[in-house]
Amino acid sequence: MTEATEQTRTQGTDGGTETVSTRKPTRRGGGDPSTRGRTTIADGVVEKIAGLATRDVVGVHAMGSGLSRTFGAVRDRVPGGAKSVTRGVKAEVGEVQTALDLEIVVDYGVSITEVSRDVRENVIAAVERMTGLEVVEVNIAVSDVKLPDEEDEEPEPRLQ
Repeated sequence: MTEATEQTRTQGTDGGTETVSTRKPTRRGGGDPSTRGRTTIADGVVEKIAGLATRDVVGVHAMGSGLSRTFGAVRDRVPGGAKSVTRGVKAEVGEVQTALDLEIVVDYGVSITEVSRDVRENVIAAVERMTGLEVVEVNIAVSDVKLPDEEDEEPEPRLQ
């Protein structure tokens, strides 16, 4: 913030003029606060949002490849280990746009095209609403189908 000087001339009693200076604060940069700095969003932030939005879709059993899920299951059983919400998610974030790659496992019997459409819609809505970034693409790779009689780690919980 800077201060501007305002000068006022008044007629004195002796016939001369007197200059009085007053200072009042002024703002620079216009009135729009959004133009007064930059906000950057890390890839990991977008990956977390997309991972949670993907897990919310009915028909998504898990995320990530078989190998990453196996390592994740081991890590989850270690005391103090936390579930990785970014497993199976890769984001490329630019200044105003982002692109996402998702790897999912679907439950047997669901329509893969419908689940993919629902995942895409949910992820786009969540990422755009929370970050203001334009989602230009969401690529989905279905790496496996979870059969009802298969032994596997427990399905990842859905947030409600």
